[in-house]
Amino acid sequence: MSVKIDRLEHKFAIEISTIIEEEIKDERIDFVTITAVSITNDLSFAKVYVTVLDDSKKEETIKALNNASKFIEMELSKRVEIRKMPELKFVYDESIEYSNNIENIIERINKNE
Repeated sequence: MSVKIDRLEHKFAIEISTIIEEEIKDERIDFVTITAVSITNDLSFAKVYVTVLDDSKKEETIKALNNASKFIEMELSKRVEIRKMPELKFVYDESIEYSNNIENIIERINKNE
């Protein structure tokens, strides 16, 4: 992976977080954390990994974020100088749940010893 893409992913994560916090007025998009951004080498797509505070609202939040993606892309293009703005796709970041699950399993194993 190139250094340019790495820097761009980091910049996107910061700017998208700011846009969601300051510009989006949709109450379904609340308490969202951007955990990572993955941009394809040709800059055509960017997967934005998110978590939400209330797990019961994750599906609704992801849907609302994807509905707002064109607006977010437009705002992002004002903040980041880039030749071609990638199409944003918001997905729920399962890695935190996965790591919590592994941690719980390890704790149970240690208690049983």
